[in-house]
Amino acid sequence: MDAATVAALLEITETSRAALRHEEPGAEAPVEARYADILEALQWLVNRTELTTARRLARSLVNFWMSTSRLPDGDAWFERLLGGPLTCDQDVALSLHEHGYLIFWTGDYERSGRRFTQARVMAAELGDASIEALALAGLARVALTSDVAKAVRLLREALVITEGLPDDSDGRGSALHVLGPALQMAGDFEGAREVIERRIALARTTGNNFVVWVETGNLSMVERQLGNLDRAEELALQAVATDIVATRELFLAWTLNGLAAVTAAKGRAGRAAVLLGAADALMERAGGGWPPDELEQHDQTRAALTRDLPPDQLERATVRGQGLPPDAMVNYALHDEGT
Repeated sequence: MDAATVAALLEITETSRAALRHEEPGAEAPVEARYADILEALQWLVNRTELTTARRLARSLVNFWMSTSRLPDGDAWFERLLGGPLTCDQDVALSLHEHGYLIFWTGDYERSGRRFTQARVMAAELGDASIEALALAGLARVALTSDVAKAVRLLREALVITEGLPDDSDGRGSALHVLGPALQMAGDFEGAREVIERRIALARTTGNNFVVWVETGNLSMVERQLGNLDRAEELALQAVATDIVATRELFLAWTLNGLAAVTAAKGRAGRAAVLLGAADALMERAGGGWPPDELEQHDQTRAALTRDLPPDQLERATVRGQGLPPDAMVNYALHDEGT
């Protein structure tokens, strides 16, 4: 390993991350092909105490670690890279946020919250409103597990400090993204719809298919709770039908969870149980945990299925869903078998 090789690998990972954020086909492939070399590069940088470059390399891998179900890899590297005395600079503040963001999806909310708090304090000291808003959005994600009103307050604060920044800038965009589910969980469905539709419209003008996919799923959740079940189902099926979920277990789990909820609400309990079983199996394989809004939806669906199906029928349908490979899960979701 040498500096030139590290620089070349960093270019690969940062290019891949940008592509992953826009869900370009094959975005993971260049990193997958060099993953062993990339891990060697991280170790080489640590050995030479070049931690700024090592943290930059780790940050560029966050989307890859998520999309390939390697959350434990990312957690372990960030723990090493943030374990010693930390200087107050943008590199460290961003790394603290990215570590918090990564482990949030494992369900480790306590550690995630600590990282977001560290990032927020450091960003405020630096006067970096965008990073502070990122951290506030992260803290709001954690707050959604226990205090929805607090989450909304944190997000409103993030929008105040980023006033004047573009809606798709990192900090402000993250705050708006979390605000939709937060308002939905607070029962402000019309407010949630307004925020989410605004995000979708902007993402379509910029060609950000990933944001369109995420927010389409969020909008389905809102429309379901407004009683617009046909519209909710249409949106959930749109989310399943994208290339984004085809090879990403974590993303497919969230999407099937949403479709299961609206399917149950439409009185198709047997089909919903298969979908929910598939979502649970995917989440377990991905090593993740349900985020607060998804967990609320998941548990409501499970309660409805327990009420509407005999135990043996629920068990059979759940096991069927759990046993489907991902491509068959997508096929089942998109092609109604009349079950």
